[in-house]
Amino acid sequence: MTSKKTLAPFLFLVLFVFFGCKNDTLPKPSSQLRLDYKIAKYAHFENACPFVFDINEDAVIKGKSDCNFTIHYPKMKATIYLSYKPVKNNINVLLRDAQKLTYEHVIKADDILEQPFINTDNKVYGMFYHVNGNSATNAQFYVTDSVKHFIDCSVYFYAKPNFDSIMPAASYVKNDMQQLMESLRWK
Repeated sequence: MTSKKTLAPFLFLVLFVFFGCKNDTLPKPSSQLRLDYKIAKYAHFENACPFVFDINEDAVIKGKSDCNFTIHYPKMKATIYLSYKPVKNNINVLLRDAQKLTYEHVIKADDILEQPFINTDNKVYGMFYHVNGNSATNAQFYVTDSVKHFIDCSVYFYAKPNFDSIMPAASYVKNDMQQLMESLRWK
């Protein structure tokens, strides 16, 4: 016969195994979506228009008319709209319209940072706008030579403006826009 002293530890061990080892369901830790884009490679773009610039090789450029272009980023669901206008004693109107277009986003934007651009060697002058917050666009610019040529450019995403969600893509396209502006030359 087994004594009570040897049976007690055995029962304790059996009870511990059955009731002490539960499979608790633990929630997964929160994580963030990681969007990595390959390093941009730029190609020279030139056609019959009075300007040339460098464009990301992954972007798809389509001409509309009168030297106006759309530059598509299919993987990011983004499009850059580039509009050319000849200057005919209307530089003040063109500048006012470009600035008005940018500041229409002030309702949704957290802030708008202006970055002047001056390239005296190639006579390219302008302004790059960083629009931060949940606005429809996060980057815009205009460039001109103040005498013959004027270009304004903006990017739009085909998604609800949520800056936190599109920030990696927005930064990537913003860098491409800066490259486009800095490489732009008049013919």
